[in-house]
Parts: sequence; C-alpha cells; structure tokens
Amino acid sequence: MAFFKRIFLFLMINILVLTAVSIVLSIFNIQPYINQYGISYKDLLIFCLVWGMGGALISLALSRVMAKWMLRVKVIDPKSADTAQKKLLETVHMLAQKAHLPEMPEVGIYKSAEVNAFATGPTKRRSLVAVSSGLLEHMNKDQVEGVLAHEVTHISNGDMVTMTLIQGIVNAFVMFLSRVLALVLSGFGRGGQKRGSLGSFYLFTIIFQILFMFLGSMVVYWFSRKREYRADAGGAKLAGKEKMIHALEGLKAYVKRKVPTANKPALETMKISTPSKSGLALLFSSHPPLDMRIAALKNR
Repeated sequence: MAFFKRIFLFLMINILVLTAVSIVLSIFNIQPYINQYGISYKDLLIFCLVWGMGGALISLALSRVMAKWMLRVKVIDPKSADTAQKKLLETVHMLAQKAHLPEMPEVGIYKSAEVNAFATGPTKRRSLVAVSSGLLEHMNKDQVEGVLAHEVTHISNGDMVTMTLIQGIVNAFVMFLSRVLALVLSGFGRGGQKRGSLGSFYLFTIIFQILFMFLGSMVVYWFSRKREYRADAGGAKLAGKEKMIHALEGLKAYVKRKVPTANKPALETMKISTPSKSGLALLFSSHPPLDMRIAALKNR
C-alpha cells in the first residue's frame, strides 16, 4: 500500500508541475519557438525560464511536505510529554528566537542510523528542522545544539530560496543554450524553412543538455558549499563557537562509519553533512570536507 501511495504522490506532483507550467505559458501566450518564420529567441528564452524556474519553485513550495514524506519525519507535538522531544523543541525555538525568525519552525525526528539533520521549507515562516534518531543517540547536548544552530541559520539566511533560484537559473540557462546550439548545428528551422532534421535537433539537444547540466551542477554545488560555511559561522553565533566546532567534530567521528543511511540524493543539499570527497569529486559535493569547515571556524 505504501508503494502505491508513493507512486500516486509522485505522479500527482509531476502532473502539478506540468499543469502549472502549461498555465503560465498560456498566460504569457508563449507559442512554439520554431514557426514558419524561423526561430523566436524571445519565446525560446521565456519557454526555458518558465520550465527551468517553474519546476524548481514548485519543488521549493512542496519541500517541507516532500521531506516529511520521503524520510517519514514525525513532527513533534508542542504538547508532547516526552522529555527528550520537549527539550529538542525548546532548543530549536530558543535558537529561532535568537535568529529572529518570524515563526517557529516545525521540529521533527526521522528514524535513521545516520548522524545528520536538515532544514527545509518554502519560507522562513513555513520551515522544518528535522534530526535523525542516530544523531540523538550518538551526540551529546552541546553537539546537538551546534547542529540545530547550523540548521536554524540555514532558515534565517534564506538558503532554501537562494539555492532554488540558483538551480532554476542554471536549469533555464542549460535549456536555452542547448537548444540554441542544437538549432545551429542541425539547421532545423533556419531561414524560415525547416530544412534540418528534427531528429538531429533532438539528439543535439539531449547531448548539450547533459553536458551543460554537468557543468551547471558544479556552479550549484559551489554556491551550496559557500552557504554551508555561512551556516557554520551563523551556528557559531547562535550556539557558541565551541559548540559548533564540537558538533562538526562529532559528525567527523561518525561520517566514516559504514552505517545504513536514508539514500535520498534529492535531500543531500539540505543536510548538515555528506560523505567527504576530494580532488575533482569535491566539485560535485554540496558540502565542504568537515576538516575544512572545522579549520574555517577555528580561524574566525
């Protein structure tokens, strides 16, 4: 039953994206960018912006709901009698007040052996901070506070919105440039006559989209790593420098262990830590190595 529920939700989200984008294109009266007169670069640009930004913005709007669903996050009831849950909730609310958030985030726990946490949500008023059960089991009070301070800083910095906009711009750029180059190389729609091959146009489009998305992802990950350094610095201000360093050292102690994790690549950029990478692989990492993050905090 759970499997079919997930398939149904996946299909509904995709239908929602397609419907929303189609409505926007209709409102702007965007016609096919290849017509009897040749190529309309204006229509092509708007088409790419709507599709590139549309999917990213809809994903942001649904991010809190999707995170709860994908990781089965159990949101803590403010009236909960559980001492540990109540303490976790109080700590997040205390940090949120220090960060001057307009609304208190929802706080949840997801069952996983990984030592991790994440923040998500479309706005500062509609956010979620979630921690893994593994983090609560293996980290002490000060380390947990450091982790939570890092996640609250992500919310106060508006990192979810920032990264969504960057991803949307990259998506639009990839779509536009790949189609322009595909049109040039295939000759399709040139000079008011569709002389080129439609098949070669689509083939070139796919090739260029793969290439440019590969390059564009490096830009997105570069911004993500910068935001992580900022979240560490903000976490140090909220919880204290020593607690933030202590939290990162705690993560480092467990990150190399072979523990089963919630393998959700779509949520990787939201979490406080991911497996360390080096060399060229670092260019495709959403987080800097923990050693570099610790060193950056110590040198502040």
